[in-house]
Amino acid sequence: MGDPCAGGSSARTAGEAMVLFPKTCAPATTVARARALFTDDHVHALLVVDGTRLLSVVEREDLSGTASPDVPAHQLGRLEGRTVPPGAGLDGIADQLRAEGRRRMAVVEDGRLLGLLCFKRSGRGFCSDADIAARSRERALLAAGC
Repeated sequence: MGDPCAGGSSARTAGEAMVLFPKTCAPATTVARARALFTDDHVHALLVVDGTRLLSVVEREDLSGTASPDVPAHQLGRLEGRTVPPGAGLDGIADQLRAEGRRRMAVVEDGRLLGLLCFKRSGRGFCSDADIAARSRERALLAAGC
């Protein structure tokens, strides 16, 4: 069996490759809070949800205008072009993300957020929950001086 993050097989789908537990934001998340979250270079998109319903995907460039810091950030984001159904093929998604210079795509069905596709910086596939957990442990160890 090949590398599950390779992303090279058109038989693989968004639902198979998505991160199952992406970080999300509440509808009340303000532009000021969203800007603060984007100071972390690992944050590429904010998923604003109301329960399980995805309201908006907010990216850095959405906040580059002069919006008031108190405005709900979801009003500046969008869903169009930032979501895919779970059955979508990974090859097409990878091509789209490369062409747009983006690295995240929400996986949605009937308005419900199912997960997140996290395109690797290398452009060679998608991250898994295990990849993210390993990086988190590594950062925690570095922060603790280990």
